[in-house]
Formats: sequence, structure tokens, C-alpha cells
Amino acid sequence: MKNKFFKHLSMVTKHRFKVFVLCTKCGLFWRGLVHDLSKFSPVEFWESVRYYTGKYSPVAECRNQTGYSNAWLHHKGRNKHHIEYWYDQQNKVQMNIPYKYSVEHICDNIAAAKCYLRENYTPQSVLDYWTKYGRRELTNDNMNNFFVTVYTDLSEHGEKYVLNKRYLKEKYKLLVLGENK
Repeated sequence: MKNKFFKHLSMVTKHRFKVFVLCTKCGLFWRGLVHDLSKFSPVEFWESVRYYTGKYSPVAECRNQTGYSNAWLHHKGRNKHHIEYWYDQQNKVQMNIPYKYSVEHICDNIAAAKCYLRENYTPQSVLDYWTKYGRRELTNDNMNNFFVTVYTDLSEHGEKYVLNKRYLKEKYKLLVLGENK
């Protein structure tokens, strides 16, 4: 357990730092700074230590073993960069996620892929993950088009092309808000 404690703490710290760097590139310094602070809360931290594998999210491992995750229920309700935060379960509708949280979501996915895949990371892996596991059933068409477009451009052109305010704001206005400029 002691070994898992330090490995999980290291993973969370590395992940948060990567998100901070990516968000800063996009002009969202504060979002990067406060990203995933709830992971240090007892309900999230200790469950994640218990189910830590180092290969993928401890939340996924917990779900595999128990069928649910208290850490995830806590996390998604406190972190606005998650699609599930903006989903109205009763009416089966997802609101458009505000720009700053959409960009934080993108930075989160890139950072997670880098942390878990390590030397096997490629920009294509973010698009592959979204295509296979993304919460498209919870995502309205506007938001899905935005994420797919950004992840496709990331895979074709790289981070420098995608992770800047101008590119992201233009794509968000066009694909989410339906504005031409």
C-alpha cells in the first residue's frame, strides 16, 4: 500500500503539472493551476491508491472490480472540465460546455495520454481514445464536433498548432456556438 501511495501521488502530480503547462499554452493559467485539486480529497485519493495500476485510471480499475467508483462520483461533480458535469441525466441533454472548461478537458485528455502511455504516446492516441472511449453518448453534436476536430488536428498537425488561444477560440465559436467569426 505504501508503494501504491507514492506512485499514485507521483502520477497525480505529474498529470496536474502537464495539464498546467498545456492550459498555460492556451491562455488558461488559472484552470491549469486548480485542475483536479479534488483528487487530493480523502474519497478520491484513498480509493485511487487502493486501485492504482499505473497503466490506466484507478477509477476504471475500481469500476472493473466493484462496478462503480465513489471517487468518480465525487470527482465528476466537482470538476467542470468533465463532460458528465454538464449532462442532465433526467432530460438526457448535454449543455454546451463553456469554452474554458472545454479547453481544460482537451488539455486533461492530452496530459492523461502522456502520463499513462509514456514513451508510447503520440498525438494520434488522444483521438483514438476519444473514438473508442469518449463519452459521445453524453456529448451533444456541437461539443462532439469540437472535440473530434481538435483531436484530429492534434493528430495531423501537433500540439503547437492546436494549443493556442486563437485556434481554440475560432474552432469553439464555429463548431459549438455556430458563429462564423
